[in-house]
Amino acid sequence: MTTETRQSETGRSTAVSRLESFIDAMIDMGQTGQIFGEHGIGKTATFFSHIARAHPGTALVYVPAANLTPDDLLVNAPVRDPRTGELVLRQLVMSQLKPGTPFVLLIDDSLQAGDTIQSQLMQIACDWTLGEHDLRALGCVGVFLTDNESLSETSSRRGDLALLDRMATMRITADDTSWRRHLAAKYRPWDLRPVFSLWASLSPALRERLSPRTLDHVLANAKEGFPLRWGLPLVDGERLRLAEPGPDGRPGQNRTNEILDRVAESVGVANPSTIPDPVRQVVRAALRNRWTVLLQGPPGCGKTELVRQTVREGLGRDALYFSLPVTNVEDLCVPIPSSDGTLDNLLAAHFTGPEPKAIVWDEYNRPKDRAAFAKLMEITQEWSLAGRRIENLRAQIAVQNPPYHLGRKLLVSRNNIAQATRFTASLTVEPEDIPANEWLLAHYGSDAETVLEWWKHDIDDDGRAWITKRTLERLIKLHRRGLPLEMGTVYLGDGEYAPVPLTALMARLKGRQVTGLRELARDADAWEARLRRAAAHSDEGGDDSDVVHQILANAELSQLKKHRAVVTRLVALLPAKLRATYLVGASERQQRFWTEVFMGMRRR
Repeated sequence: MTTETRQSETGRSTAVSRLESFIDAMIDMGQTGQIFGEHGIGKTATFFSHIARAHPGTALVYVPAANLTPDDLLVNAPVRDPRTGELVLRQLVMSQLKPGTPFVLLIDDSLQAGDTIQSQLMQIACDWTLGEHDLRALGCVGVFLTDNESLSETSSRRGDLALLDRMATMRITADDTSWRRHLAAKYRPWDLRPVFSLWASLSPALRERLSPRTLDHVLANAKEGFPLRWGLPLVDGERLRLAEPGPDGRPGQNRTNEILDRVAESVGVANPSTIPDPVRQVVRAALRNRWTVLLQGPPGCGKTELVRQTVREGLGRDALYFSLPVTNVEDLCVPIPSSDGTLDNLLAAHFTGPEPKAIVWDEYNRPKDRAAFAKLMEITQEWSLAGRRIENLRAQIAVQNPPYHLGRKLLVSRNNIAQATRFTASLTVEPEDIPANEWLLAHYGSDAETVLEWWKHDIDDDGRAWITKRTLERLIKLHRRGLPLEMGTVYLGDGEYAPVPLTALMARLKGRQVTGLRELARDADAWEARLRRAAAHSDEGGDDSDVVHQILANAELSQLKKHRAVVTRLVALLPAKLRATYLVGASERQQRFWTEVFMGMRRR
């Protein structure tokens, strides 16, 4: 890492990165500084830490340009002239540019702003003015613009020589920031030197993919005992792969598992492939650690409801809920003139106040418009709105659908790598990760049991993909009203419904004899005799053993508890290798139940 050593006021020497030296030089010279570097290498974080440490008494005014609308920086507004009492037009500047102390202005993602904003930013960069306001007179001692030059992430490149001749420009890499020092302090007592050595041994292409920001997220998930791959972002719905590009530009060998396993080994933790109850666990971790989390899963599986329920349990209050397709900029904040002659922003009431808050962004990749999404990005990236920190914001959870489901394209927007890496944990959620079956049983009783038995036993995997838990609820409601069940499946147009046969479900609902946990309990003696005969015939059991095992494996926890005595009797007669599977991948509550059952077997 490129550094220099300086003597601090206490006499101790401190390492100063190349970027920190550039910041100091530009402030001393009164020169606009422009910094280009890849996403996630610690550009912004270096400004926040270095200005506070090296320039006490100087504020850092952070302006995320990608999230600005034209009226955020400057607006013409009617005000009362103090001398004449007449209404006149004046240019009001954003209140953050009048902090009342010397300040450094950092314009982040400066190339990602729209054309109107670009003009305002260039006036700031060239003359340190904005409209009729002189930033130096307001206390500005430094102006910096940062961004990534990649055209896949920015909307333009500066080519006007008249503009380019006004700035000192520096291109940096991860070696020019202090990210190693910050990660080492953040994850004490772990010794991260082996992790840093591993990172340095990777090729430039892999280091770009496993950026310091992404490595931070990988370590955060490792600390919680989560799969380390959750720290890798989801870009356009696909997990980022740590793969070398081949000669033809296509991804080469996928080294993701190898590299993540080596990171886990370096810090002395496991790298599990999965964990029980992942959605609840990651939401609870988000509330503990102030994370931003992305959950991606198919429609109708119960993601949003489970997230809101878990937040309610952990926070003691409901989450702030926003559905992006119907969220406007005005639902978040509105610019207004203030009494001191500046342009302030009025925040929506639920963002204010000292009470703990968590935000759920539903349908995250279906925003109503770009302006609303820009404001949303400020909240998810900086935990602020219109430059104001949101007090006591504990977690943010974004929920979205994948770009494709069941071979059909969904109407969702795309993201880029810079946006995707803002989430500490990014999960792909499967229907089995959501305990929606228990909810159905609690609300619809025996009808839910019948429908779930059909869903688990009578249709194949493709059919289960078409019949979401939301669809199951509709089927139950239609059955109770005596309406055709087909109406509850997904309608594809031109008289075509989801390709799932409902004959077996209708037969079950009409009372056809079937075998489920209820039926096992009703005829427990006969089934116990069958299992004894199967066990006497072979240590591997028989067909009856397989039937009972399948029923127990598919039963919900509430059903198992309801018939605990029968379950204990029958499971004792199953082959040991089948009993052992009940603990594999089970949630903590399920493992506790089966452990109690197995202990009860020994006492019998």
